[in-house]
Amino acid sequence: MPFVLDLIKAIISLLVIIDPLGNVPIFISLTQKATAGKRTKIFRTATTVSLILLLVFAIAGQQILSLFGVSFNAFMIAGGLLLLAISMKIIIVGEKEKSVTEEVGAVPIATPLLIGPGAITTTIVLIHTSGFLITLISILVNFLIIFIIIKFIDRIYKFLGKVGTVVIARIMAIFLAAIAIGFITEGIQKIFFL
Repeated sequence: MPFVLDLIKAIISLLVIIDPLGNVPIFISLTQKATAGKRTKIFRTATTVSLILLLVFAIAGQQILSLFGVSFNAFMIAGGLLLLAISMKIIIVGEKEKSVTEEVGAVPIATPLLIGPGAITTTIVLIHTSGFLITLISILVNFLIIFIIIKFIDRIYKFLGKVGTVVIARIMAIFLAAIAIGFITEGIQKIFFL
C-alpha cells in the first residue's frame, strides 16, 4: 500500500509541474502557422525529446549539472529567463510569426515548457525520496497523459477556434511570464539569501 500511495503522489506532483493540459494554448499558439501534418511531427518531436530528457535527468541529473558546474538555482534562473522571453514573444509578436519549424518541438515545447527546471528538479527529488522504480513509472504515466493530450490537440484547436486560441494563448502567456519570474526570483533568493 505505501508503494501505491508513493506512486500516486509522484505521478501527481510531476503532472502538476509538467502541466500538459495548461500548456495546450501555448502549444497551439507556437504551432498556429503549421499544417496538421507538420504539427503532428512537431508534437512527436516534443514528446520524444522531453521523455528522453526527463529519463536522462532521472538517471544522471545531479551528475550532469555537477559536470558543467551548474547549480539548480542557476538552472532555475536560466530556465525562467527563457520562459519569460517565450511568453513576451507570444504576447507581443503573436500573429506576426511567419513560419514554424520542427525545432519548435524541441525548444521551447519539449524544454522548457514540458521539461523545465521544475520537472527536472522534481524528478531528481523523487529519485532520492521515492526510489528509481516509482520515479520511472510516474514519468511513463505522465508521458502517456501528454501523448493523449497531444493526440487530441487538433480537436481542442478546432473547438477553441482562431480567436479563442489567440485570446487563451495570450492569457496563458501572462501566466507563463509569472511562472518564469517565479523561477527567476526563487533562484536568486536561494543564491543570495540561503
